[in-house]
Amino acid sequence: MIKILCVGKIKENYLKEMIEDYKKRISKYHKIEVIEVRDEDNLENEKNHLMPFLSPRDYVITLEILGTLMTSEEFAKKIDETFLTHSNITFVIGSSLGLHDEIKQRADIAISFSKFTFPHGLFRGILLEQIYRGFKILNHESYHK
Repeated sequence: MIKILCVGKIKENYLKEMIEDYKKRISKYHKIEVIEVRDEDNLENEKNHLMPFLSPRDYVITLEILGTLMTSEEFAKKIDETFLTHSNITFVIGSSLGLHDEIKQRADIAISFSKFTFPHGLFRGILLEQIYRGFKILNHESYHK
């Protein structure tokens, strides 16, 4: 299973529609779940909301500006290789405050999509699109160019 663990809710309908569209597309390849937790005014409280969703058996990928940069092909390969040893991949998207150090330490890898800062909802859509693109790459299906 792929879990997307996010701090905060999406308010904009156009972002909700994009997210639902990519969840539906991904579900043809793999089970996916998006889990939203309440955003808070401090990282300690956010950590307390996130930690219960991080199983010791999960392969945890945090999304961080200072994480490892990858191409779409490398990202697809990472997903493929991870599913050889883990049944769950959990992606963690923090809030505008970032991620608590304890969450970062729990991560098996930190990945960066860019040095840019993205709006939370838009980034969620970008992550889902890249997961979908990864499955298309792994299945040698046209989409990625």
